[in-house]
Amino acid sequence: MPYVIEPPARVGVPVLGSKQQFPVHRIYCVGRNFEEHAKEMGALGREAPFFFMKPADAVLLPGPDGVALMPYPSLTHNLHHEVELVVAIGTGGSHIAAADAHKHIYGYAVGLDMTRRDLQNEMKKQGRPWCIGKGFDHSAPLGTITPASLLPNMEQADIALDVNGQLRQSSSLFKLIWNIAETIAQLSAAWTLQPGDLIFTGTPEGVGAVLPGDVLEGRISGLQTLRVRIGQTPLSRP
Repeated sequence: MPYVIEPPARVGVPVLGSKQQFPVHRIYCVGRNFEEHAKEMGALGREAPFFFMKPADAVLLPGPDGVALMPYPSLTHNLHHEVELVVAIGTGGSHIAAADAHKHIYGYAVGLDMTRRDLQNEMKKQGRPWCIGKGFDHSAPLGTITPASLLPNMEQADIALDVNGQLRQSSSLFKLIWNIAETIAQLSAAWTLQPGDLIFTGTPEGVGAVLPGDVLEGRISGLQTLRVRIGQTPLSRP
């Protein structure tokens, strides 16, 4: 059936060992899923998980040199990094039991939930949605997806992020408040998960600001490293 305008191209993510790409449907993100990061954000205890979303075309992939170039976004003076394990859903479903969650996982990747922190904080004060702080262009840098069959122990993997060679974030996925299976169970109770969905599972403590020219390196044991360079400030920035 013809469309009145040309439909946008599907976002695809490279897959380790394959010429095929993983097609992105939706991007779900889990908020405050490491205890120490929750404390950084002013929360305490094991609260029920909550979710927000990014548009599929917020995905930013590395270029031919292996580095993703992220333009410094407009409107913000406080751009923050948040390194996260990203779960790629291969089989959809709703009300998925935690014990069955592994059957729905296609693979894993390193991702960055980039955040316009000043705008997010302002929205929090006003009781408004965070979209402007979380769902902007290029806000979801993402590395190559590794099939889950190659990664039997992701729950124990180490996670870290360097900025200009200096360690900023370091933890273990064992410290997730809601582990991978529990997150999928909770998320699938609210939305019917679809093949192609990505889940950013939460960031450890140590989040902080980055500036134009900074080079970020996100690492998770067993996954390909994600490298991102922050570009120049847009001329439209106030």
